[in-house]
Amino acid sequence: MRETLVLNASFEPLSTVSLRRAVVLVMQDKAVVEQEHAGLRIRAASIDMAVPQIIRLCRYVRVPFRQRAPWSRRGVLIRDRHRCAYCGRRATTVDHVLPRAQGGPDSWLNTVAACADDNHRKADRTPEEAGMRLLTQPFEPTPADALLLALRVRDQTGMPDWLAVPAA
Repeated sequence: MRETLVLNASFEPLSTVSLRRAVVLVMQDKAVVEQEHAGLRIRAASIDMAVPQIIRLCRYVRVPFRQRAPWSRRGVLIRDRHRCAYCGRRATTVDHVLPRAQGGPDSWLNTVAACADDNHRKADRTPEEAGMRLLTQPFEPTPADALLLALRVRDQTGMPDWLAVPAA
């Protein structure tokens, strides 16, 4: 199912919602469509509308300031775009740079996406101990970047400039 980015009335990214929830918010006049998926439409007995990619709430919603994006395995895979940090192939697991067995935490800076083969080969060792090199260094995304990455945007040409995710 498609995810839709929800912006506050002030254009700040708030969250992602399912396509169904996005359509309901637009139909109830609680949100307006800021950007649509090109060529995709939703048709029903009483409506015919483009599939929303980004919606903006009509009323401002006050949310507590969040300085850090919450860590999750899914978030690490999305941040690294499902590419193994050791070989560049498709990643399906998360590897701890400093293994948990050696006291490594579950954090953005200690985890990378990895393919099952490299994760198994590295085992409970650091990359240096295993003779492996990281192709990309782990980084901590901002909460706004984490939301945009969750949309799985591969080609940002269709996104407005003000929503661009910096190249990592």
